[in-house]
Amino acid sequence: MHIRMDWRAVKFDWNKARAFLVTAEEGSLSAAARALGMAQPTLGRQVDGLEQELGIVLFERVGRGLTLTPSGMELLEHVRAMGDAAGRVSLTALGQSQALEGSISISASETYATVLLPAIVAKLRRLEPGIQVEVVVANHASDLLRREADIAIRNFRPTEPDLIARKIGMADAVLYAAPSYLEELGHPATPYDLRHASFVNMDRGGGMIKGLNSLGLGLTDANFPLFTESYLVMWELVKQGAAIGILDSAIGDADPAVVRVLPDLEPLSFPIWLVTHRDVTTSRRIRRVYDYLVQELSRK
Repeated sequence: MHIRMDWRAVKFDWNKARAFLVTAEEGSLSAAARALGMAQPTLGRQVDGLEQELGIVLFERVGRGLTLTPSGMELLEHVRAMGDAAGRVSLTALGQSQALEGSISISASETYATVLLPAIVAKLRRLEPGIQVEVVVANHASDLLRREADIAIRNFRPTEPDLIARKIGMADAVLYAAPSYLEELGHPATPYDLRHASFVNMDRGGGMIKGLNSLGLGLTDANFPLFTESYLVMWELVKQGAAIGILDSAIGDADPAVVRVLPDLEPLSFPIWLVTHRDVTTSRRIRRVYDYLVQELSRK
């Protein structure tokens, strides 16, 4: 039996609810405003308006940030469900779109976004000038279910049932250094020769050390005096002769400022996956770009 809703009892609109949701998840008005691409005063007015309409206080100020009140915490669960539902509506509508013209977002890591995608996107723009492309630079996995991107290039297979993925190849991660740094190390010829070498760490969880040691390097934390989450910063440190770094060989081999370290060392291989949401595969625009990326990236 369908129960009719009393719409007169609904006292707030979705824009205000969304403003509250994003502010709660980001922890501050400034961060939420950046996430939504709107002015902070406008966002603040929406949150204030929701509090006035509901007659409750949603946030308390703590320093520069905000913390949820008990009433806000109780409301958050329901508004988050509204956000998920709104996302599904958007995805379904996008999936039914047959228009080739329009915008599309592609998520990729810094290195892929900087080195591989520009030429691919430039060619796409010549082929399909009606498609506007946003390149989302993210070293973490963009949440496609929440529309952080339409398509993502990843190095692992997704497990979410609502995502579809295609493996488009394998890539080799190789050690690189500036020639000057290898000279400093005495031109290492064996893994043992790297026992005192410095590396740039990009994984606080220890995954990078574990992966390199699986190749017989025998490294410890002392070999990783440098850390950054940015691939571009890592690469600049390597080119400046500060340490050894690891990068996709398709990118590293093309840079004349560096050379391979231990060229005969077995590389670390990893897959390249192209991922999108199942609901958008019926969109003519997204299908066109997805198929185009498969074609272009498979050549790399």
